[in-house]
Amino acid sequence: MTGPALPIHAVLPDLLVALRDNTRALLIAPPGAGKTTSVAPALLGQPWCDGQVLLLVPRRLAARAAAEFMSRQLSEQPGGTIGYQTRLDSRTGQATRVVVMTHGVFLARIQADPELAGISAVLFDEVHERSLDNDLALALTLDAAAALRDDLRILAMSATLDGERFARLLGDPPRIESEGKSFPLTLRHLGRDPAGRIEPQVAAACRRALAEHPGSLLAFLPGVAEIERTADALGSLPPDVVLHRLHGGVDPRDQRAALAAPASGTRKLVLATSIAETSVTLEDVAIVVDSGLARRPRYDRGAGLTRLVTERASRAAATQRAGRAARQRPGVALRLWEEAATAALPAHDPPEILEADLSSLLLTCLLWGENDPSRLPFLDHPPAAALDEARRRLTAIGAIDAEGRVTAHGRAVARLPLEPRLAHMLLEAAARGFPQVAAEAAVLLTERGLGGTDADLELRWRRWRSDRSPRAEAARGLAKRWTQQVRSSRAEAEGRSRGALEPTGSNLALAVALAFPDRVARRRDPSGQRWQSVGGRGFRLDPASSLARAEWLAVAEVAGAAAGARILAAVEVDEVDTLTFFADRIVTGHDGAFDPATGAVTPTRSRRLGSIRLSTGPDPKPDPAAIEAALVEGVRTYGLDLLPWTDGARQLRARAAFAREHDPAIPSLDDQALLDRLDEWLPPLVAGKRRLRDIDLGALRQALDNLLGYEAARTVDRLAPPDFGSPAGSRHAIDYLAPGGPMVEVRAQALFGLAQHPMLAGGRVPLTLAITSPAGRPIQTSRDLPSFWAGSWRDVAKEMRGRYPRHPWPDDPAAAPPTLRTKRASA
Repeated sequence: MTGPALPIHAVLPDLLVALRDNTRALLIAPPGAGKTTSVAPALLGQPWCDGQVLLLVPRRLAARAAAEFMSRQLSEQPGGTIGYQTRLDSRTGQATRVVVMTHGVFLARIQADPELAGISAVLFDEVHERSLDNDLALALTLDAAAALRDDLRILAMSATLDGERFARLLGDPPRIESEGKSFPLTLRHLGRDPAGRIEPQVAAACRRALAEHPGSLLAFLPGVAEIERTADALGSLPPDVVLHRLHGGVDPRDQRAALAAPASGTRKLVLATSIAETSVTLEDVAIVVDSGLARRPRYDRGAGLTRLVTERASRAAATQRAGRAARQRPGVALRLWEEAATAALPAHDPPEILEADLSSLLLTCLLWGENDPSRLPFLDHPPAAALDEARRRLTAIGAIDAEGRVTAHGRAVARLPLEPRLAHMLLEAAARGFPQVAAEAAVLLTERGLGGTDADLELRWRRWRSDRSPRAEAARGLAKRWTQQVRSSRAEAEGRSRGALEPTGSNLALAVALAFPDRVARRRDPSGQRWQSVGGRGFRLDPASSLARAEWLAVAEVAGAAAGARILAAVEVDEVDTLTFFADRIVTGHDGAFDPATGAVTPTRSRRLGSIRLSTGPDPKPDPAAIEAALVEGVRTYGLDLLPWTDGARQLRARAAFAREHDPAIPSLDDQALLDRLDEWLPPLVAGKRRLRDIDLGALRQALDNLLGYEAARTVDRLAPPDFGSPAGSRHAIDYLAPGGPMVEVRAQALFGLAQHPMLAGGRVPLTLAITSPAGRPIQTSRDLPSFWAGSWRDVAKEMRGRYPRHPWPDDPAAAPPTLRTKRASA
């Protein structure tokens, strides 16, 4: 290959020796060293390399850009010696030796051919990024090499590799490090107003940087919406500055323009997501403006939803971003945070395997022949709870049976390059005669930006169908390939007898409902802002959306908190179609309407689709179990204050909280703990009841004792006794709910003879004494009784002798006998 010398060339001889004598190696090279485009071609002349080299990169943009760059070095076009494969685009030929591909494409290939016949080496670029597909592809490759291909070369490459952990995973292979070529980089921390929007602050930093520094500018923002708002905030730019947007939804032609060198006499201002962090070079960039933010998917296991979360970028990402400014010449990186805050950033982005929906991973592993994915060579093993949930999800769509074996439907799901729920949708839609619209729905939901970003999925669908851009055409081609693939299945053959249906908006809605039946939702208020889903979750919608007038929605995508996730993509679905489509899921049963004002349940009989009540009426024969369940749900929804707590029960909870501060082994009785264990202790108390106030008060107190357990209750009694015994023999209840801590009210005469202050928590916490007169009026509050006796007691006693002459007021109360009687009665 021709071209300028790159830093990686200095270590290529060592790398070639390492891969000649070993089948695995680690390569660490900083950004700009040339590893992505120089290593794979260098392997082609090696004696052991008689097959193809697969170069795995994290993004389609990087795959295409790397292949095009390497092809130019050979004076070829992609598809010659160098090719690439992505989901939307492919350029390979008979003579192709190096194929750059994304991890998703590679996973389909290794599942179809675990031996990787004809493949000499697999190179994992930017392996530190730790996407789910990246980790799974590496695990399957290592497993296949150990069992089937002891000659397969595996090379892990990165700029910020967690070297020790990867070395252990790969069996301690040779480690090659490139020093790289670094131009001077100036870091400046501008800070920002956390209360203000990020977009105008990024725009201001960009305008300032363009005025103060030469060269093109790259600004990092968390998402597409922020990019567009920043572009608006920039306003009119100088005539020599050309604005570009760079993210996954941009047309390939515009992506190439953002990467390429600017025209003579101009410079670029590129607004990009994290897509520009690694594996690509943006020509002429000498300035970076970093918002310090990143948007990542976070799977909310409790809600069953993936949320897009905007959070601080990691230190590794910040380093990669800043390095973009000094790849070709001296540069400057402007960071919109204080310098001291850098140390508080997370070191690396969290591995997706620890937070993602693992349905695809589990299905792949089951087809691979491994029932327990934790036995595969993952750097971080998938969490057991996430795997259990994935099994339930795959069982619900019929991909695996009750014994966990992959069904024929599951194999068909796995053959499609889609996540299981979308693949299931496509197959089920094919059986019903509308595979084309289902395939188009799948493309819309996986290809960001097609048809715009409106929440109305049907509107986006119709815009995309009329869009004639290269990206839109490629997406339609992908939908056609998926349609043809499912048409050959037996399910489609059954559907063909009914005739294929024309693509319509109603079919689009039914396709979405097939994929996400739990997200079918009905409007809850006239504004269209609040929605109730079949799965029980509440959704929110912008009332200004055209969808707000609909009665029912098939919701495809949501983001935000589980209790009120925001609808990002949905399509209106007809009520009759919904009820007909899900007729087998509609049930009629006993339930009850809970009134939080009275704490009572009115028995009802209703028809429900999941959590959506379709109709309701009085129940002449109420089901006690349904009423009990409604009472429990009422407490869960409206809070524990609805229960008839006695003072003793409240004090027990307060005592347990106080004791738990000194012995964490004591079970918590706070509100959250009781709600978490609600199904354990409340149902027996409401059995046979219709109102919460009918709960037996003694049983409620006993339930708390049972939650504590015998040993913990004894510990609570020792650390936080319920009462205080005075020297006079009287017992006084201790108030653990007092604002200043545990307090007891006791007459002064009952404390005579007490030379040491009473203590709680095993002698660690003084009991607050509210000392009163014989008439019960407050005299003094003390947490140090000896000091009170020796100090202000003399003045107190002098005053009290005149008010209560029949009671003793000795000069030395610590030595006086305690009493609850008058002087005459004592005599």
